[in-house]
Amino acid sequence: WTSTPDVICEMIASELSFPVFVKPANLGSSVGISKVTSANNLKAAMDHAAGFDRKIVVEQAVPNAREIECAVLGNNQLEASIPGEVVPSREFYDYEAKYVDEGSVLRIPAPLDAELTDKVQHLAVTAFRTIDGSGMARVDFLLNDETKELFVSEVNTIPGFTTISMYPKLWEASGVAYVDLLDRLIQLALDKHAAKKLLRTSFP
Repeated sequence: WTSTPDVICEMIASELSFPVFVKPANLGSSVGISKVTSANNLKAAMDHAAGFDRKIVVEQAVPNAREIECAVLGNNQLEASIPGEVVPSREFYDYEAKYVDEGSVLRIPAPLDAELTDKVQHLAVTAFRTIDGSGMARVDFLLNDETKELFVSEVNTIPGFTTISMYPKLWEASGVAYVDLLDRLIQLALDKHAAKKLLRTSFP
């Protein structure tokens, strides 16, 4: 990025339509994310994201987007929670909306029809398997509210886990209490460790 910023910005502007989101590839809590509405603001957003990670992700914004989240639990036998929805208090669900102004609304369950609910749960499990996940993850989606097209946004393998965080709240609404969720996660970790110990780590 630092060697050819103008070339990279021109390439992005030619391949994607604005607005786009620019973010560090390996960070959480929406730190370093910018919504860019024109090519004039792209370089500043890229510089900002580059301050947090050596790899930057640029994604075209989903129009009329709703943020849907689904929790996944398990190692081999996977379960998906009922989906929830985040209605941000700001233009998008950035760090301030998550932790500062406290104006965002969590809808659990998300107001989706049965077909979309099943699709979210199926894709959440599929995404988790694709990354060879184990234990837990929260899979975030963007839903185009007009076309109902669903996009996997990211798989959070270490989701927020306070008593007011989305992951445990989704499971609570699905019938798994916070303390029971902790017990299950501990057992999943023990099972994973036991399975790993059976693998050969030396040869011959």
